[in-house]
Amino acid sequence: MMLPSKCLVERGLMAGFLVIASLAAADPLPTVGTESRPVTNSYHGTSVLDAYQWLEESGTAPVKEWSAQQNARTRVYLDQMSFRDGIAQELLQLRSEESARFSGLRERQGRLLALRFKPPAQQPVLVRLASLEPPTLWRTVFDPNTYNAKGTTTIDWYVPSRDGRLVAVSLSENGSEQGTLHFFEVDTGKELEDRIPRVQYPTGGGSATWLPDNSGVLYTRYPHQGERPESDLNFYQQVWFHKLGTAPEKDRLEIGREFPRIAEIRLDSSTDGRWMVAAVANGDGGDFSHYVRNPSGTWQQLSRFEDGIKSVEIGRDQNLYLVSRDNAPRGKVLKLPLTDRMRPADAREIVPQAKGVIQELAPADHGLYVSYLIGGPSELVFYPHGKVKPKRIATLPVSAVSGLQSWHGDDVVFGNVSYLQPFAWYTWAPGADKPARTALYLTSPVDFSDVEVVREFATSKDGTKVPLNILRKKGTPLNGNNPTILYGYGGYGITLAPGFDSTRRVWFEAGGVYVVANLRGGGEFGEEWHKEGNLTHKQNVFDDFIAAAEHLIRRGYTSPAQLAVEGGSNGGLLMGAFLTQRPELAHAVVSRVGIYDMLRVELDSNGQFNITEFGTVKDPDQFKALYAYSPYHRVKDGVNYPAVLLTTGENDGRVNPSQSRKMAARLQAASASGRPVLFRSTASAGHGIGSSLKDRIAEQADVYSFLFNELGINTAKWRFE
Repeated sequence: MMLPSKCLVERGLMAGFLVIASLAAADPLPTVGTESRPVTNSYHGTSVLDAYQWLEESGTAPVKEWSAQQNARTRVYLDQMSFRDGIAQELLQLRSEESARFSGLRERQGRLLALRFKPPAQQPVLVRLASLEPPTLWRTVFDPNTYNAKGTTTIDWYVPSRDGRLVAVSLSENGSEQGTLHFFEVDTGKELEDRIPRVQYPTGGGSATWLPDNSGVLYTRYPHQGERPESDLNFYQQVWFHKLGTAPEKDRLEIGREFPRIAEIRLDSSTDGRWMVAAVANGDGGDFSHYVRNPSGTWQQLSRFEDGIKSVEIGRDQNLYLVSRDNAPRGKVLKLPLTDRMRPADAREIVPQAKGVIQELAPADHGLYVSYLIGGPSELVFYPHGKVKPKRIATLPVSAVSGLQSWHGDDVVFGNVSYLQPFAWYTWAPGADKPARTALYLTSPVDFSDVEVVREFATSKDGTKVPLNILRKKGTPLNGNNPTILYGYGGYGITLAPGFDSTRRVWFEAGGVYVVANLRGGGEFGEEWHKEGNLTHKQNVFDDFIAAAEHLIRRGYTSPAQLAVEGGSNGGLLMGAFLTQRPELAHAVVSRVGIYDMLRVELDSNGQFNITEFGTVKDPDQFKALYAYSPYHRVKDGVNYPAVLLTTGENDGRVNPSQSRKMAARLQAASASGRPVLFRSTASAGHGIGSSLKDRIAEQADVYSFLFNELGINTAKWRFE
């Protein structure tokens, strides 16, 4: 690496930072000393100093230069490891030797569509399937890998027409999640001329549904240039109508003038398309209102945010099925006939609150399928109409059910995956002994029969029992010497359900233990579990994670010298809180696309949507809570912080990359441990959604290399010298 010229270390030059390269052979890692430019912000009489606020100025020459120097420094650290390329090669081989993954399964009039992913393709491909039975015959409808050879075009989502002959597909570039709606013929793959911009954005996502005659779509749309002030262009999502063959400029507004600024809309419809539902989220806090469109095209409001209705499904029997958490934090199911004047108060309870948390519904002709969360793992139950005993359907042990849908009669289709067995699509019909695996299943090049899943419970600060899903090789000694990754999230009511990943074999072969913590703030035990970890109760999430680390150490799974923690996005906030509150508990921290400055996050577009989950500095009590745990503000000079790897994507529309820049600068200036604090950004990626295979492999290889090096793992197997 070239040494920086002397002019770069002089204060006040364009770059705005200091670069000092160490010449000592024992310490080849350059040091980037970021210039302090103190700014004082005031909140409710409290003055808060921010030394690195200038790093929020994305796109400016100083910030670009800072990022380039930080990335170069990180590459010096990683590329000097002789085992890094070997790890990358094994990760790619594992992915390449898997069979094809099929996701997003849909059926329309006998036509089956799915997203198929098989390396060396960089992105999933939209395909039409011959059937669910073997052999797995498929034909390409749209391939983003040939559409853009760089592998940076991704399918955000797709919706087939009622007759299955056309499909609407949202496409975005470079992980931006900024989608444009395209249309294709399913049988030929021919693209129509219609293109609708701004149907999808990271803040609120996007959605569409077809009219009954397939002549057009209702779709979500963000304001176009000139329709609202520049500061509002990524807000005020509404529902618009587009008739195929016409210019988007002629599209008309369907509904949404009364929706909040931070609305997030999901559209759905009955099988015949005559009835439609718009679910409107009030930001990310978990509250929804619902609107129903009748066959004449008239909309009526069905529920309000305060009603506790979380989801609505339209049955083939002309009934709505509502998941309500009104006086039922784990959820109950209500049934309401479709009419022009519907009220939740007129609905009849058909499935009372149970032990598990309702996750998905699938109405069938003579019953209702319900999948439950039992603290993380899933359970699938069929409730026949009438006073008939419900039937529990056998699934994989400690597994997750997803993609629940009934296409015809009382048959059901669902996906199932466990920590130790790959994802597969299954079918089941009443009377069958067990579900039948379809032709759509993943085969893995590795065998996890030597690995077991142990479920234990840590005791949090206030006595709450926190589930830990511990993956370890059978016979692993509890001697405190096992390198261990503890993973957590804890937010938005999102559940960390069981999932399979063949690349974990790399970690197990290194003698590692992998642990997933089901923290408060998630949805594992219902709305109460979520609410106990959001807004002014967010500290509970961090206490839960700290308790998980202490439990693993106390039980002898690992020790502080062998413990690494990992999380992303809201889980990145968790990593920042953990390392600033209990830096002595872990040796290494991997934090992806994280949030760290809780006082300024709401200034970004997506930060506005997060207010209903995190709170706002405009509220005195919420500001007090935010400031108390904000990781960026809790960093203290002279503390022995763990080794830290902060990753981000330059096109991230969910969490501003400046969050990682500022946290890296602050930690680098403060840490006294001598362990590295590394910043890594990817120019062709965003929040991680839609990233190309090569970008994902490169980042995972860097993460494992960082952990192996910091935890002192024997890397002989991966050395190709």
